[in-house]
Amino acid sequence: MLTAADSYGALIRDFQWEIPAALNMAVQVCDDWAARAPDRVAIRDVSNGAAEHISYGRLRQMADGLAHALVARGVSRGDRVGILRTQSAWTAAAHIACWKIGAISIPLFKLFGVEALITRLEDAGVALVIADEEGTEGLSEWLKGAGRQQLVPEAETFSTEPFQTVDTGPEDPAVLIYTSGTTGAPKGALHGHRVLMGHLPGVEMSHDFLGQEGDCLWTPADWAWIGGLFDVLMPGLALGVPVAAARMAKFTPDECQRIIAEGGVRNIFFPPTALRMLKAEGAVIAGLRTVASGGEPLGAEMLDWGRAAFGVAINEFYGQTECNMVASSASSLFEARPGCIGKPAPGFKIGVLDGQGQLTTGEGDVAIKRGAASMMLEYWNRPEETAAKFHGDWLITGDRGIWDGDFLRFVGREDDVITSAGYRIGPSEIEDGLLKHPAVATVGVVGKPDDLRTEIVKAYVVVKPGYEASETLARELQDFAKARIAKHAYPREIGFLDELPMTVTGKVIRKALKARAAGEL
Repeated sequence: MLTAADSYGALIRDFQWEIPAALNMAVQVCDDWAARAPDRVAIRDVSNGAAEHISYGRLRQMADGLAHALVARGVSRGDRVGILRTQSAWTAAAHIACWKIGAISIPLFKLFGVEALITRLEDAGVALVIADEEGTEGLSEWLKGAGRQQLVPEAETFSTEPFQTVDTGPEDPAVLIYTSGTTGAPKGALHGHRVLMGHLPGVEMSHDFLGQEGDCLWTPADWAWIGGLFDVLMPGLALGVPVAAARMAKFTPDECQRIIAEGGVRNIFFPPTALRMLKAEGAVIAGLRTVASGGEPLGAEMLDWGRAAFGVAINEFYGQTECNMVASSASSLFEARPGCIGKPAPGFKIGVLDGQGQLTTGEGDVAIKRGAASMMLEYWNRPEETAAKFHGDWLITGDRGIWDGDFLRFVGREDDVITSAGYRIGPSEIEDGLLKHPAVATVGVVGKPDDLRTEIVKAYVVVKPGYEASETLARELQDFAKARIAKHAYPREIGFLDELPMTVTGKVIRKALKARAAGEL
């Protein structure tokens, strides 16, 4: 565990991965705590109003009962088990139960359409899904296949006998998390039991030494994604920090305030989309100790707003499903630099590679060196794509970046970078500039093919209530951008949309906007 007495330089210099030969995440997040502090609060469920406190002892009973039930249904070591549930103690217990028997848990999103869900289940070879009582249309369709089962914990009576967690090592498969599909078909990133240890330094850093007296974690991000599952739920359980759980039908500022108050939340991971919604509503939230955000850069405007709205700096962090929590800001260690995504987390070596795959101080491909504990084992059943993800000892993220001192500045996805009249332009800075205009609720910037310039910058804007999309507003936004962004980077075209295409994790799907722009020719 990181300690506040250390400087950033000391943390980086002295940190060494100490990964034991015997490692099982069920022991890390549940069994150990249940043995030494069974009454300690693990999860505060605030879905139904008053918070229900689930202790580590109770969580272990739930997980043990589920593990017995899974074994009785024929699940064994190495089998894949889908977990199609929202935030709840049973969701946590479902993952823990899988790890106890050496099975591989697969977090699945309740809002997946029929095809999206079935594609993932069939790709992974799943035979059993742990669901909640509502289920989904996709699950109903999948269950029509022969030999397929679902297990609904709320509707079951489980054995109260303890379950002996199997012996596993750090490289043994534990969780299969599908990418959000922003750059192609979703792929299953297979992680070993070391993945949680790999997240802890960055999580502790992004929450300014998480584990202080009174800390309690929450995120509106679904636990079906690596951000919810391994940036919040499992690190909180491993560190003994209570985690708030809430079944949200829809994110609203009022519901957010309710959860924070009833759950005693002091530490939050807000995806950028949630922050934009709070900003648009003029929300002010007091009493927080830390706020972290990741997924895409926020920019100076959002960071300034966050400091005023929360009373604390927003710590940005960086990673991806294949290798997460590799860099972070930490206001307790150093001042954030707008446009940058922080500094490398302890234990991670980040490189920027040029076109020949050599380290460079200029712009290039952001890459993570092998040996990082949160790095995936492989893409599930995709050996060629696994090999293509690496260049020698480096995992290539697909993001473009550049060093700004020892800060990593995010330029954009490799396929997001705009080439215009010989200039390479990242969309994030333009989006940040336009967000400062009072009429702009959210914006996505892409390159539109152009015979003269190769591409021109095109911005798709969603306006705030009370403003009307018009040619006059478009010209006003262009002039506004010219005054704040390099002249060659202002949007030569602005289009207005009712909403931007988003992934379920709240990222703008720029490839959809690029397709729209190309279709306008």
